[in-house]
Amino acid sequence: VFSKKAVEPVARFAVNWRYFTFGFAAMLFLLAVAAMAGGKVKFEAFPDLDGNTVAARILLPAGSPLALTERTVAGVIAGLREINREEKPRQPDERDLVRNITVEYNRNDTAGETGPHVATITADLLDAEIRTIRIEEVLAKWREKTKDLPDVVWIRFSETKIGPAGLDIEIRLQGDDLKQMKAASDELMAWLRGYDGAVDISDDLRPGKPEFRIRLKPGARMLGLDGRLVADQLRAAFHFMTVNTVQRDGDSIDIDVQLAGGDRDSVADLDDFDIALPDGRLIPLKAVAEVRPGRGYSRITRINGQRAITITGDVDTRIANANEIVTSAMTDFVPKLLEKYPRLRISLEGADRKARKTQKSILSGFVIGIIGIYLLLSFQFRSYIEPVVVMSIIPFAFVGAIVGHLVMGLNFSMPSLLGLVALSGVVVNNSILLVNFIKHYHGDTASVREAAPLASRARFRAILLTSMTTFVGLLPILTERSLQAQILTPLVSSLAFGLVSATFLVLLVVPSIYAILDDFGLARLDEPGDEDEKTTPVAVRPQRT
Repeated sequence: VFSKKAVEPVARFAVNWRYFTFGFAAMLFLLAVAAMAGGKVKFEAFPDLDGNTVAARILLPAGSPLALTERTVAGVIAGLREINREEKPRQPDERDLVRNITVEYNRNDTAGETGPHVATITADLLDAEIRTIRIEEVLAKWREKTKDLPDVVWIRFSETKIGPAGLDIEIRLQGDDLKQMKAASDELMAWLRGYDGAVDISDDLRPGKPEFRIRLKPGARMLGLDGRLVADQLRAAFHFMTVNTVQRDGDSIDIDVQLAGGDRDSVADLDDFDIALPDGRLIPLKAVAEVRPGRGYSRITRINGQRAITITGDVDTRIANANEIVTSAMTDFVPKLLEKYPRLRISLEGADRKARKTQKSILSGFVIGIIGIYLLLSFQFRSYIEPVVVMSIIPFAFVGAIVGHLVMGLNFSMPSLLGLVALSGVVVNNSILLVNFIKHYHGDTASVREAAPLASRARFRAILLTSMTTFVGLLPILTERSLQAQILTPLVSSLAFGLVSATFLVLLVVPSIYAILDDFGLARLDEPGDEDEKTTPVAVRPQRT
């Protein structure tokens, strides 16, 4: 009764006003695209999961003693314990928010350095399904409570990443002039720090240990000195030099020679150091060389033989979107930077690069799938036009996917795109049912305009039940909040909401498009009995021999 009194009149209205119906559906599709382009639904490489582990990676100046690193670690842990005291009353049964804290010295995977000046603190939190605070809030509070710690190059706070996504911000600069590269890196980092939500911005070209740079004076070579001779004598005096190896009881013992401890424990000892000339005479070092304090770089990275600086950072997803920040920087600032430093080459790495690679792979598979669907439908309908009618519902399923992400409060990500591709193969099923019914089971009607509303009424129950049972089957995943389910939520959101929107649009838009093609003579109805002739088996009587 409902299909006769409601579905058929609405479908008939849509077919009679078919150009308006198609235009309205196209408007919905453009609004969905505008929601993506305008940032109403934001894009991210991989969904932001609320995990259970946070880490603080500490980097102090190269050469810092272990005692200084231990004091810094104690300050960072104190900040985390203070957060635990503040949040404990808000947790279920007043449980501790911070369950375990682990400290690893001599390790910092982000910095790529080892030594007493680096450390990593890892903390296990209360499960995301239980606690009342998101992990981004924990990191923001931890960052705020440790921002005034002294003698720190940087501290990077992060959560454990799940999935293929890289760092939120990772921009690589390559060139030959290290000074220009560092200047460009400083300008780009200053620009990125201007965005609200961009945190822990740093590059990997960091100062090394303090050093003294010794340059020979012009007259030194006339005395028979060169850089190697001076360096060897300084190394032997202040470090050591092996002068002999003796055997004792079957063991080899090296004899090392160096200055006494009191003669190499201050900078003044370097000023008073004498260099031996090739003829055996001694001459003060400062008489033949200039000694200046300086500081080099702890590490210089080369990629494909070219020097490279990598700028990295994280984004607080409560405030900003990483894709928008990176896109804005590459569009608004990087072109000006390249005009100032024309020999630089700047490229995107991290999550953005992996997202583009994954997106390219998914879209390639999508195109192959669309071609396969078209070929199969062409064989089925014996037409090159009618498969287009069936597949016309695919773009309009995108409308439901975008609405689903808005309703669920999700960003559009790679799993969302994967769900949209899977949805393309699902929504055509209902469209096939409808077009096949219009084409072959139209009764006494003689035109598509008359047959289409009848087909919508006849197939309404089958289409609705097929779609709704699928949607209800996906609801448990949509409502699940466990860490494992969060990975699938964007994919299922695209699939479920896209299927719901396509269910109602297929009953109105597909008949309208079919009627429009009929206006141009590009569609036809099979004559009564054509379908029976195709499907009715023919009996063959065996002949006697």
